[in-house]
Amino acid sequence: MKEQRITLKNEEGLHARPAAIFVRLASRFNSDITIESNGITVDGKSIIGIMSLGAFCGEEIKITAKGNDENVATKALVQLIQNNFEI
Repeated sequence: MKEQRITLKNEEGLHARPAAIFVRLASRFNSDITIESNGITVDGKSIIGIMSLGAFCGEEIKITAKGNDENVATKALVQLIQNNFEI
């Protein structure tokens, strides 16, 4: 299992467009992916789950990946957030 904490720096946080981009990328990986924010954990491949977190700019989230491609998945998802959801 690979975990990584990161602070959201994009203006929208994890809402609508950023959530959809995150899910699209997360779905490419075989690993189970979760996101945790404020003590709530959701499926990282579920747009509804991610949007329900209500994670805003400046908040820290934890991305967890568990599976055969967990290292690559975590790295790619962290890079996505660092690049303000620009693919």
